[in-house]
Amino acid sequence: MKFPVIAFAGVTATVIGIAGIADGDQLRKGLGDLIASAAPELAVTFGNAADSGKGARGTGSQEVAQAQTPPQADTPPTDEPPAVDESALRYFASQGDTARLQAEISRLRALYPNWTPPRDPLAVPRNKDVQLETMWQLYSEGRYAEVRRAIADRQTREAGWQPPADLLERLDVAEARARLINASDLKQYETVIQVGANTPILLTCSEVDVLWRVAEAFAETKRQGRARDAYLYILKNCDSEPERLATLQKAAAALPYAMLQELLSYERPNVAGTLEFESIRDDLARRFVAEGEDDAALAVDPKYLQRIERLVETQDMASDALLLGWYQLRRKNMNAAEQWFRRARDKQDSASASQGLALTLIDRKAPEEAEKVLYPWRDASADARATYMAATANLLAIEPPVGLAGDVLQRIAQETMKARDPATAQQFGWYARSLGQPQTALQWFSTALRWNPDDEPSAYGLAVTRQQLGDTAGAVEIQRLWAGRSERIARLGEPEKPTEAGQVPGPTGQEAQPGAAERGRPAVAVVRRQAGLPARVGSSPRQVVRRTVGCRETLDPNRLAPQAALARGWCLMDMNRPLEAAEAFEVALRTSASTMREDAAYGQSLAYLRAGLTSKAAVAATKSPQSRARVAELQTAILADRAIAAFDTGRYRETLLFLDQLRHISSERTDLMVLRGYAYLRLNRFAEAKRIFEAAAATGNRDARRGLADVSREEEIWPNK
Repeated sequence: MKFPVIAFAGVTATVIGIAGIADGDQLRKGLGDLIASAAPELAVTFGNAADSGKGARGTGSQEVAQAQTPPQADTPPTDEPPAVDESALRYFASQGDTARLQAEISRLRALYPNWTPPRDPLAVPRNKDVQLETMWQLYSEGRYAEVRRAIADRQTREAGWQPPADLLERLDVAEARARLINASDLKQYETVIQVGANTPILLTCSEVDVLWRVAEAFAETKRQGRARDAYLYILKNCDSEPERLATLQKAAAALPYAMLQELLSYERPNVAGTLEFESIRDDLARRFVAEGEDDAALAVDPKYLQRIERLVETQDMASDALLLGWYQLRRKNMNAAEQWFRRARDKQDSASASQGLALTLIDRKAPEEAEKVLYPWRDASADARATYMAATANLLAIEPPVGLAGDVLQRIAQETMKARDPATAQQFGWYARSLGQPQTALQWFSTALRWNPDDEPSAYGLAVTRQQLGDTAGAVEIQRLWAGRSERIARLGEPEKPTEAGQVPGPTGQEAQPGAAERGRPAVAVVRRQAGLPARVGSSPRQVVRRTVGCRETLDPNRLAPQAALARGWCLMDMNRPLEAAEAFEVALRTSASTMREDAAYGQSLAYLRAGLTSKAAVAATKSPQSRARVAELQTAILADRAIAAFDTGRYRETLLFLDQLRHISSERTDLMVLRGYAYLRLNRFAEAKRIFEAAAATGNRDARRGLADVSREEEIWPNK
């Protein structure tokens, strides 16, 4: 969301005035320390400049001048008026530049306390030194290079002639300002900081435009704390209401939520008696809530949420309701999110509102309504299509199957083929089996495997269906192809034998109808869109060799003792049935034996990780104290999974946050380095993306080499990024 920013392109006036010199020195030196600390190699130079007595804080239209009090000579006092060069007054007055005119008056008063400014600056006689008069004219017109050339030419012609020190000082500062502004416009941010450090006289309230540019340079070079200090300097010390308002707006675009709250604490009442930032308070609230939408860990002050809620009531804008809906969805407050998405759709149906509502409906097990809501918007974006396919997969996976109208089934089938979505194709296979249509099921399972050859539930479904139809050779071929990869496919058709306490066997030699857990988890999460990225961390972080035969049939684990349930859980994990394993581990957690509880909590966390349920895995890991090694193992898997999930949903900054956390507990795998590179690329941080891809490519990783090509292609499209 874009917010209006007041531009002050004209706030680049020359340095003037030394009113309040002591205070000015203090303020300037404070910001000087700020710059010097950001550029340590300049600290000595900058400190010397800050201590030289140059610059001060101005008020109103005044600016900061570089002026020095004339040395006190040991000469007797005289009543003879000083010789004051008033030519600059006349030129500024002739140009109509009242700001510079007033600044020059302040400067001359500071230098010559007994001097009285002329009533009419335009009546000031021209300087008898015509050449010097011309130099001042060029200076007033901003033609600094020509001034330098005129000075050099005159010094060549007239040996011993020296220009006024005031003119030289003004030229130095004006040229520094021009260099800084030019570097800022060209996004040469280190140069901006360098010039600011070398010219502390520019870092005052009279040069707010320069301060903004320095703050921007800090923000763009990832030194947000320093940018905060620059903006804070303005709000603490500068008085222009329009400039203060613009400062807050610029800071809001560059700084995170917490830093903005600190800046807002320096808000003042304005001349009208209201708070000075009230006019942008609604936009700030929208920005903060949007930031909370991107970062689930960010706790936005309820007052901002309440403000948006009032805006929904008073202005009835769908966009405000959407902000609240996505904010609540990111925090798993599904009931509140659903209400706001419905409010937004009532006002203006849109892809965003329909997608958000569909996600809440999927969460509360209402995929039929989710499919209906999102179908008109299924092609609006990649995320919308992924959510729609998740809804269809969940709809077809409902147990017992729901009766769907023919037109609904037809459009789901068409969209599945168009999207080439293996998850929904697989669920079509199970749905067809439940309706007694094994031939149709064969087609769908085969299609799912063609799109995803590693989809074990589809391979299992195809094998079961072929066996059901008497195609023994076809079932054996699938067993051959999946040998060593799926125990349940390998043991298909073998008679069941009860080997666990409390189990009740089915009829010998009969293959049980696969339950929902055996079919494979429906695609609730948004599917991956970025080719070449690492797969989701769905398998356990390490292989657990705890095999127990006889867990192929489905039974209620609540009928087992905790020890038997624990053994069954590990057996189910070996058979790649993680959801059933999680249920078994939950029964094992009921024991009072600490060692068994630790194993059960560990196993359940692994099971949820394999099923892609990261949040549940994190909760399971806390159900019993774990050893340090296991804690590190689970944290690594959970953070990696969350990083991938964040990338899948376009939350690239959060992806980097999870990867940074992961670095603290383990070395970064090559596939996650590639993920980091793509996150940088999506944020248009090409240099960092290239550096990461180069490091990963050095290991021989093909995805990293593909990433380097993607960076080059993006740099060609966006050369100025």
